Amino acid sequence: MGAGRFSKGSEDQAENQGLIFYTAMREIKHGIFSIFKPTGPTSHDMIDKLRKITGEKRIGHAGTLDPLASGVLVVGVGREATKKLMLEVKKEKEYIALIKFGGVSDTDDRQGQIKNTEENNLPGIGQIKNILEDFTGHIKQIPPVYCSVKIKGRPAHRRVRQGENIQLKAREVYIKEISIIEYQWPFLKIKAVTGPGVYIRSLARDLGERLGVGGYLYELERVRVGEFDLQSCVNIPERS
Repeated sequence: MGAGRFSKGSEDQAENQGLIFYTAMREIKHGIFSIFKPTGPTSHDMIDKLRKITGEKRIGHAGTLDPLASGVLVVGVGREATKKLMLEVKKEKEYIALIKFGGVSDTDDRQGQIKNTEENNLPGIGQIKNILEDFTGHIKQIPPVYCSVKIKGRPAHRRVRQGENIQLKAREVYIKEISIIEYQWPFLKIKAVTGPGVYIRSLARDLGERLGVGGYLYELERVRVGEFDLQSCVNIPERS
């Protein structure tokens, strides 16, 4: 919604809410809590906002959310809190994902270069359920080439953008459960509960490949990290 569509009253209300937020955040000198990351900014962008608001430089997060994704981002403010973030990284995560079939993407999501595929037989929900069972438990998963996994000290996505042809190795990850929320070709909405290190983009890619129709991640929201959920998130004003 554009700023020009706000009434004077709603502008005042937004300003008051922003002042309350800033006052509360400036009182936070250390600790671990969750913030809501909207679609668009990077996780690093959100950390930069917190540094600006709190005046604290020692801030980190427990698990990157891509710009396409929204949801729970666990952050640590202060030296002691950032030291403990690795414990949060290892905790269970829950996602709501929208997968689009009928194409492949070089980034494994809709922000990449999309190549449509030919579909002769559209998969039924029973077939999808059966194949999803193969993606639960301890599985081998290859991360997307556009990711933060480091190769000789440099993130894979930077190497790819500079023209390098890289091959990432499969890693063992754990997916506790995957359930179908809704399916209407070409979109499949799922809930996935995972351990650390799982790429939902890779899950979308691999599922589409197994079905023979291609697939990529269209939307993603992380709704829980350990005990932190959407209800516990602090919302950072857009004008911060």
